[in-house]
Amino acid sequence: MTGSHAAVLEGYTVLDCSIAMAGPFAAQRLGDLGADVIKVEPTVGEWQRFAAAGGAQGNEINVSFLSLNRNKRSVALDLKSDGGREALLELVRSADVFLQNYRPGVAARLGVDYESLRAVNPSLVYVSISGYGEDGPYRDRPGQDLLLQAMSGAMFSAGRDGDEPTPAGQYLADAITASTAFEGVLAALLHRERTGEGQLVTVNMLDALTTLQMQELSVFTIGGKAQQRSGQPHAHVFIRAPYGVFATSDGYLALAFADLRQLGPLIGEPMFEGWSSEVEGWTRRDEVHALTAAKLSEKATAHWLDVLGSAGIWVGPVLDYADLVADPQIAHNGTFIEYDHPTEGRVKTPGFPYRFSATPPQIYRGAPLVGEHTREVLAQAGLTTERIDQLLDTGAAVGMPVPVEP
Repeated sequence: MTGSHAAVLEGYTVLDCSIAMAGPFAAQRLGDLGADVIKVEPTVGEWQRFAAAGGAQGNEINVSFLSLNRNKRSVALDLKSDGGREALLELVRSADVFLQNYRPGVAARLGVDYESLRAVNPSLVYVSISGYGEDGPYRDRPGQDLLLQAMSGAMFSAGRDGDEPTPAGQYLADAITASTAFEGVLAALLHRERTGEGQLVTVNMLDALTTLQMQELSVFTIGGKAQQRSGQPHAHVFIRAPYGVFATSDGYLALAFADLRQLGPLIGEPMFEGWSSEVEGWTRRDEVHALTAAKLSEKATAHWLDVLGSAGIWVGPVLDYADLVADPQIAHNGTFIEYDHPTEGRVKTPGFPYRFSATPPQIYRGAPLVGEHTREVLAQAGLTTERIDQLLDTGAAVGMPVPVEP
């Protein structure tokens, strides 16, 4: 699966000691750009290997782990043992980035906190991801995606007044935190290129989700506008009606920022005549939504896409995953990638969110088996064959058998 293009992060080594989604996803992004990402996992394997998202199982690697750990090599070490911890410190000496999302305090107990690793490698970029912060009153709360979404305030920016707040249909907190950590690594590496200085980078899910709402929260903190949901299921409290998803006679339609005087004749709603989008679009938001919904429900999605789209109104289809994967723009963009995995067969997953003309991201390898690269990586770090065998024999490390020559 190795490509022929140069890789923008080729030559950088990342030690990924993270679990679940946010950390592994950030490390995978680095691997996609050519970094040598070494996943350091427990000797039994990271728990995400055994917790299938959506109930989707694989042959030897379930879909959750498969989707978040491509372009990595696996080293399986028992960091609670002296031998396993010492082996990790050997890897740290030549690493560029160390990434972990242990619960606060765990890294220090294992002896792999920033100060301990900095003593071994002063130029190391150390990234620590947490749920709520490294310290403070919430530091020990579980950093789980839904709980962070609930705390972020975002659930009250959409939906119907009186209904339960609705979370996003993605693991939004994890994904945004992964992207934030990815940005932090790149910025810290750039600083190191200029100064030779490593540093500690801390990222937490609560801040990542909060700062994502830069515009919405500024409307509240600066403009003094409260989150007031409407009686109708409006898509955003800080945007005038009509704005949201509407049922048609055969499906759904997304409609945004339509001018009421233009929209009225197109959908056959005389009430909008004389109404201003910047007045009634706010003061009569529920009524605008209800009238629009009633008219749009009378005809098919394709009809409204043609009529409204041709008039320059911002309108679009509402796709499910099957529609998305088959969409012509998605195909044109090459959004999904396919490759062969040794145990899972032909794999099709989302690809890369960025493009580089000279150093494009690539698939170098699929998600590894537990300890698949332990021998290889430890040997590259300078450990002798005898020492590696000792680690494996004592259970301080787990690795694949040495291939037998035919």
